[in-house]
Amino acid sequence: MKRTTTALAAVAVGALLLLTGCSSDSDDDEETPEPGPPQAPAPAPGDRWQPKPGTAWQWQLSGKLDTSVDVPVYDVDGFLTTQDQVAALKGAGRRTICYVSTGAWEDFRPDAGDFPKDMLGEGNGWKGERWLDVRRVGELERLMGKRFDMCRDKGFDAVEPDNMDAYRNDSGFPVTADDQLKFNRMIAKLAHDRGLAVGLKNDLDQIPQLVGDYDFAVNEQCAQYKECDQLTPFVQAGKAVFHVEYELPTDRFCERSKELKLSSLEKKLELGPWRKSC
Repeated sequence: MKRTTTALAAVAVGALLLLTGCSSDSDDDEETPEPGPPQAPAPAPGDRWQPKPGTAWQWQLSGKLDTSVDVPVYDVDGFLTTQDQVAALKGAGRRTICYVSTGAWEDFRPDAGDFPKDMLGEGNGWKGERWLDVRRVGELERLMGKRFDMCRDKGFDAVEPDNMDAYRNDSGFPVTADDQLKFNRMIAKLAHDRGLAVGLKNDLDQIPQLVGDYDFAVNEQCAQYKECDQLTPFVQAGKAVFHVEYELPTDRFCERSKELKLSSLEKKLELGPWRKSC
């Protein structure tokens, strides 16, 4: 199965993100925020962050957080990364993306008990994770709204929602493509209502319908599966495509990635600090 939850395997075994120093030695529709902890105001309409094609990035979801990678964008775990860590990254001039799973339940998250048992489907291939019944949009809007509140309150600029293609997998529920589109558009609206940019994770077949709803894309292994051309609508719309390969070395995909204006990395499966960019 194509990887849609790669980073969570590392999270499930208890990897923690901790802030290190901020040296550099290596390669923006607003609604009134809901009451909660002190937070920065949501961006004014039109001011939401919009990463451009070719923007360099780092994706780290396990291990001690390495803030020394000299790139403008960091994508990190929303639960494990603290408000202070986000502030430190932003203070160093980095934009921050909040990784959360929206289409699958994880037994190791602090809100795991909030999900009704009959909403949990088949396992998605990773220990402690099960597909969610994304047809139950109303209930999931409330549950995911709380997670997005967390991302906003910690100061993140954007959200990376994972497991966004249940209709293409054996989820345990008869999810249709239309069900998935409704859910995915709800997720995008939740982010935008909080002033957060949002990325479409994988779900290549629905890019033509969703490119207008999302601010960037995140893709795993499009080169290995010969699918990278399907991401061009995002680039043509002036939106970044953050792309990772796990099994191909950079000399197998970087030339084509540069032609397509993708922001491509080679990473290890655990999504620790190691990276090799194009």
